[in-house]
Amino acid sequence: MNKVGVLAATLAAAALGTAAHAQSAPRVLVLVTSVDKFADGKPTGIWLEEFAVPYTALMNAGAQVTVVSPKGGQAPIDPRSAAKPEQEEKWRAAAEVLHTTKPLTSAIRASDYDAIFIPGGHGPLFDLATDSAVAKLISEFARASKPVASVCHGPAALLNVTLADGTPFVRGKKLTAFSDSEEKAAGLQAEVPFSVQQRLVALGGEYTQGPDFAPYALTDGTLITGQNPASSEKVVELLLTQLHQLL
Repeated sequence: MNKVGVLAATLAAAALGTAAHAQSAPRVLVLVTSVDKFADGKPTGIWLEEFAVPYTALMNAGAQVTVVSPKGGQAPIDPRSAAKPEQEEKWRAAAEVLHTTKPLTSAIRASDYDAIFIPGGHGPLFDLATDSAVAKLISEFARASKPVASVCHGPAALLNVTLADGTPFVRGKKLTAFSDSEEKAAGLQAEVPFSVQQRLVALGGEYTQGPDFAPYALTDGTLITGQNPASSEKVVELLLTQLHQLL
């Protein structure tokens, strides 16, 4: 069993070992994009691996997972990230959840959850990065010192997140996200509205990266970030570790 499996089993056993299972199970909010197209009409959305791998691990850990998006309903999956035949069965439940996401409203509050996770895909660059309701919600998690985890382009949702004194949440934080070199290698540097890497650095984030398209993730306090789709498993491993320590 890999490290994620061990952590998931530990959390699940702890939750099942108490009479108050519903209260003790980790409550994780997953925030996904509602955007399905680039400005030129090319399809985009959520990169499925970045949602499916963490979602599956969280569910295996006995977590109560709520999936929300700005618009609610069907959340788009980038067709380039469709499951391969060997992934279809293990990602099926995760993909089905994306048909019925809850809308992000004022009723969604950080106080009702233990952590928030934001997967990427290019969609977040067009809604999660600019939505004031998104910034307010994630700021609530940051100010309450609850885990904020994200991968690939998901950290674009952190650009307007602030602490109580107005300081950018990412300032002085060691973090990562999809790199400029990976964007160029993917041939999409002309399609994106901005560079996530450069925006994070401009806000004072201490950006680091590993080799292009290889797993790379890190933690700084309650902030957990991963560089690319291959980093999804490492990100959820770090998130489960924090949840295990907190609960």
